Amino acid sequence: MEKLIGREKELAKLDKYIASDRPEFIAVYGRRRVGKTFLIRRYFNERFDFFTTGIIEGSYKDETDAFYLSLRKYGYKGKKPSGWLNMFEALASLINKKAGKKRCVIFIDEISCFDTRNSGFVKALGHFWNDTASRQDNVFFVICGSATSWMIRNVINNKGGLHNRATHELSLRPFDLYQTEQYFKSKRSKWSRVSILQTYMALGGVPYYLSLLDMDDSTANNIDNLFFAYDAPLKDEYRRLFRSLYKSPEKYIDVIELLASHRGGLTRAEISKKLKIASSRHLTDILDDLEYCDFIRKFRNGMKNNSEIYQLIDFFTIFHNQFVKKPSSDTHFWRNTINTPAQNNWYGLSYERVCMFHIQHILKALRLDTIHTEFYALRCEDADGKKAQIDMVIDRSDGLIDICEVKYSLGKYAMTAQEYNKIQNRLDAFSQWDKSGKGLHLVLITVNGVAKSAYNDMFQRIIVADDLFCNIAE
Repeated sequence: MEKLIGREKELAKLDKYIASDRPEFIAVYGRRRVGKTFLIRRYFNERFDFFTTGIIEGSYKDETDAFYLSLRKYGYKGKKPSGWLNMFEALASLINKKAGKKRCVIFIDEISCFDTRNSGFVKALGHFWNDTASRQDNVFFVICGSATSWMIRNVINNKGGLHNRATHELSLRPFDLYQTEQYFKSKRSKWSRVSILQTYMALGGVPYYLSLLDMDDSTANNIDNLFFAYDAPLKDEYRRLFRSLYKSPEKYIDVIELLASHRGGLTRAEISKKLKIASSRHLTDILDDLEYCDFIRKFRNGMKNNSEIYQLIDFFTIFHNQFVKKPSSDTHFWRNTINTPAQNNWYGLSYERVCMFHIQHILKALRLDTIHTEFYALRCEDADGKKAQIDMVIDRSDGLIDICEVKYSLGKYAMTAQEYNKIQNRLDAFSQWDKSGKGLHLVLITVNGVAKSAYNDMFQRIIVADDLFCNIAE
């Protein structure tokens, strides 16, 4: 049986919840392929008092048939109930027989699939919890789904029968680099941290994608095998990913592809204009749904500016739009394009996103994890109209602001006069924009440190890739 890696916090929470003396209703959600089902099934060692899973793109009949078959598996003897109220009443008859058991564990996976149009599933679910499950102290009810937006709207923020009924939320996020390295070690991999980092840039910390890697092969060959080979297992994953999450995925994909072509992100107004979508509740729902599922992030354009910018942050999705979307007949495309401008530029931009995802690791390396900080990205311009984009600003409560410059280089990074001038222009633009009076520190985040240069004194601190592999839980 495969070992559970990198979920110590989640396991500790489940230990706490299972030990309570009250009925528990746990909502587990997160991006598709992130390991939600694996976590719950391994934690309970497949020992459930009832388990069922929805069918992706299933009809009402498909979903009710699947639920009924699960009822029969766990001891229900009656005919197939008509409608979800009666289906949950049949489930209630099963768990009532478990009244003397220490814990009665019910697990419904891919729960959003059961909620077909006009089926009444959510109302029936609420009635089941309020009328039966919540009245038995031994009930441990777990629902799980990749359609995070469905979970948020229909369970967490429900205004009807499920309002404030979930006792706990468990949000599973992709692995960080520390957890990813632990996963590699569990497979007895000999890969270097640079190889792990490069693979992370294409796959992110999604456990299922990592499980497809051949640890005895190179990074480049693995990427070719996963994306560009004739039978590449991830070639169609992009389409499956969005079809499994959204009933009408086309508009979601339009937003993803637009943001993929604007690395610094776009405002809501810019997205609306470029896609010719009205800035309405519908657009709000699309953006919220993508943010819930960790595809995009929303951030303020600086602390004194109310405008919000949406940026694509899912590594797999970015890689697909950059390289896989345009089909190549070269089954060794990645290996054969090493050191080309397209690949090198992608590494540079992707490393910026890796650093943003690991902001807590950076704060720990800067020893700022014990003081109040705010971090954001910034698009601004100076008095002469020169635009500047700063990807990471850390506003500190000790009277300083850290301006972070991210540079990807496999060797030691060598600062040039041209790059020095670019950075100085950004600092000048920020100084004109910021009126806080705080001192500015410049932080360089690179991979393997810096080479000797006449310009190195401009940096107050240097962070390297090893700092991103630290365990922030310690």
